[in-house]
Amino acid sequence: MSRSLPNTNQLFSDPEYQHFLKKTEACEKNRPFCRHDLKHFIDVARIANLLALEEGLSVSADLIYTTALLHDIGRFEEYEKGTPHELASRDLAKKLLPALNFTEAEQAAILSAIENHRNPQATGFDAVFYRADKASRACYDCPAEPECRWSDEKKNFKLSY
Repeated sequence: MSRSLPNTNQLFSDPEYQHFLKKTEACEKNRPFCRHDLKHFIDVARIANLLALEEGLSVSADLIYTTALLHDIGRFEEYEKGTPHELASRDLAKKLLPALNFTEAEQAAILSAIENHRNPQATGFDAVFYRADKASRACYDCPAEPECRWSDEKKNFKLSY
């Protein structure tokens, strides 16, 4: 049975969101390493959803999936302007979130997780999101792994979630 993700689907169909997605896709079309695309976003969402359930966090799947769709959406700004993508993504998310049906507290949680998805000291939902983002990378099956800048300690050489 399929579950409804109304905010996630509304965001995904938003023309401005799609524009940002395509801008990052264009910037990364020749990137040999992991890409910041819809596949990555969905992988992160699924892992974060599992981790949140296991840890007993009271966070809806819709909020998790929306966060995942937004967490790297500003990656193109890192390529074009040098802006750290977690900050660019947070700022773009601030523009997109008001059209969705999330409370102010939920919007704040989304923005915090986006901003902290590269922070190993993150706590709570931010930490779940940080771990899911890192766990989503299939280093064990990546042809570019030998050239990757990630340290061997950070790379995922075993199947996990």
